[in-house]
Parts: sequence; structure tokens; C-alpha cells
Amino acid sequence: MSLALPPLSLYVHLPWCVRKCPYCDFNSHEGRGPLPFDGYVDALIRDLDFDLPLVWGRTVHSVFFGGGTPSLFPPETINRFLQEASARLRFAPGCEITLETNPGTAEHGRFELYREAGVNRLSFGIQSFDDGCLQRLGRIHDSNEAEAAVRLARDAGFDNFNLDLMYALPEQTLAMAERDLERAIALQPTHISHYQLTLEPNTLFAVKPPPGIPDDDASWDIQERCQALLAEAGYAQYEVSAYARPGRQCVHNLNYWHYGDYLGIGAGAHGKITLPASADAPPAQVAGARIDRDGTVLRRWKQKHPARYQADAGTAAAIGGGEAVAPAQRPFEFMLNALRLVDGFRLGEFIARTGLDVEAIRPRLDDAIARGWLERDGTTLRPTPRGRQFTNDLVSLFLEDAPATPSGSSVPMPDAPGEVIR
Repeated sequence: MSLALPPLSLYVHLPWCVRKCPYCDFNSHEGRGPLPFDGYVDALIRDLDFDLPLVWGRTVHSVFFGGGTPSLFPPETINRFLQEASARLRFAPGCEITLETNPGTAEHGRFELYREAGVNRLSFGIQSFDDGCLQRLGRIHDSNEAEAAVRLARDAGFDNFNLDLMYALPEQTLAMAERDLERAIALQPTHISHYQLTLEPNTLFAVKPPPGIPDDDASWDIQERCQALLAEAGYAQYEVSAYARPGRQCVHNLNYWHYGDYLGIGAGAHGKITLPASADAPPAQVAGARIDRDGTVLRRWKQKHPARYQADAGTAAAIGGGEAVAPAQRPFEFMLNALRLVDGFRLGEFIARTGLDVEAIRPRLDDAIARGWLERDGTTLRPTPRGRQFTNDLVSLFLEDAPATPSGSSVPMPDAPGEVIR
């Protein structure tokens, strides 16, 4: 079966921050001295030009500036990039354009300029409204600055914004987590990302875990109570850690979960592009290798270090690596994303996005349904409440070499660039 082209998003990675947080495992670098904003935007444009042949004629439905701390970049640099990008790519009417921002970098008047540049959605890395928790997390803002930044954005005309909150923080109690959420809801965001602190490899917290992290039972109590508070306030859960007002789900992240395509521009940025069979199109470049366009799902990433990326942007040397996703791997990749969604997926979507027949996964689907992890409604499959509790084990059923009965070991859920991990 042939692959169909899914929606396309554009991810732009801006790698610098004021200070590296001890829990952060993203490609972010503390800025030392004046940052090369203009030079980096020049590199982004060269990078985009190099990748354009992969997506000729396709429409971009969302743009996401992630980092790092994108709000370190002056509005005029964001404006210049968007002007250049929209001259090269077709932006859909009403294209969602999100900028991640740290309350500690918000300045009076800048939000108006970001809005004038074309940004129409903000994502605030709040994490907590408790000053003690913020200090233990290594954040550079306090709770008053967080609230002030959100109000400045609203005054600037932003009516669509996300607040990131973490729970199960060092020394955090259930009552503290409730207060965090109550203060967030009082600011009336359209979207809330609410996720548990995890100790990621290659972070300071992994090397030296902070004391007082709630145990599994306490973390579960926090999660259940906060989910109830969010529902009572009118925020519907649509993904593992994402809650939104009606019609305000994050378009960019939904495209990830539906196994859509995304072009990754910037230092360390990852991309996933579907290359339908075409006899006329030139091969794609992947780390110096050429891949024919024979119905391929291509994953590729850029050099991580900002200086090296800037020097090589616009050439094949800027590609840090990549691979063509083999058909046998696509069921796992698809499920790894789609099963994060509360509403699940349609079987037709699986066929179109993977180029595979449903028979390729039918025994696994039957197994998941028999275990009570999936439910079927016509052509739609969605995780049951029990399935959402065992997401890792559910997804592991679709590993290429997985036994029909999983061993019980859990599969880690990887993160995509976007606010759900911020």
C-alpha cells in the first residue's frame, strides 16, 4: 500500500537559555556573553533552504519555536525568520505559530512585538507557582514574575496560551500541587500541560537526585486529584499530559501524536518527513547518504552544538544523522504517538500514515483489546482508562520483535519537540 502525505509542521530550535535547569535533557546551552541572534537566524534560513526540496508544494499547518528559551530572541529576529519562511513555504490560513517563553525573560512591550511578528500562541514554562519549588528546580523566575508575564501577554492581545506545570516535585505535597493548579487556572489559559517530573539521563538531577521527591503512591494521588480539578475547571484531557479548553488543543503537538510530518530546523532539531514514491524527485540527503524516494518515512536530525551547526547550516555537513524508518518499525512508531491520545486513532489513519495494511497489526490489536487496554468503536481504536495506566506496556505490544505476550518490561515514551515536555 502507498503512503499518503500527512499534515506538515515546522519546528524551529533556538538553543540558548539563561541557565540550564538541573532536570533538563534538551539541547539547550547557557548563553555566555552576547548571543549571535542575527547570525543564528541566517543559519536557520540556510538550513531551511537546504531542506526545502523535501517538502516542495506542501502546506505548513503549525510552527513551533522551542528551545532553550526562544523568548531570549528579540522580536525582530523572530519576525525576520517568519517572513523568510513564509516566502519559501505555504503557510495555512490561521497557521498556529507558538513561541515558548520563560517568565524570567519577559520584558514589558515585547509581547506586542512578537504578536506583530506573527506569533499567535505562547507557551509559558511556569513549572510551579511555589517559590520554594521553583528554587529547587533551578528556575530563574518567581511566582509573581510568572503571573505578571502571563498578564502582560494577555494585555498584548494573546488569547491563546499554554502554561506548563510539573508535579511530584522535590518536597511537594498534594496540597501544594493543588495550589499550583488553582493559581494556573485563575490565569485562564486556554491550554495546560501538566506532567510529572522525571529524572532524565545526562541531567544534574539524574546524577544527584534531589531529596523529597514524592514516591509513586503520592505522585499518583497528585495526578488523580489534579486531573479532577482540571476537569471541574473545563479543561478536557486529550493527551497523556495535555488539557485544553474546547477547540484549543495544540495543533502542533496533535500533529506529532497523529504521526504527521515535521521539518526540524536549528541546532539538534529532529524532523520526520514522508517521501512518497516519485520517479522524478532527486534522492534525499541523510548524513552524506542518498535515499531514494520510494515511499519512505525519513527521520533526520541536525548537528547539536550551536557553533558547529551555524558553521555548517545549509550543507549536508549540518545533518547529524538520520534513517529511513523500515515498514516493520512503523507500527511501533505510529502507536508510540497515537496511543498517547485519549481519543485514539482511526484505522484508516494507520493505513495512510504507515503504508501498511491493518492485517500487519491485527494480532496485536486483538491482544490489546483482550487485555482491556484498547476499545474499538467502529473504525476507531482508543486506550481504555486501564490502558492509559499501562501505556508503556500497551505500546510495547507493537515492537517489531515483541512477543505476543509482553514480558512486563516497560518501553520508555520518547519526547517530541514541543510543550508537552517543557
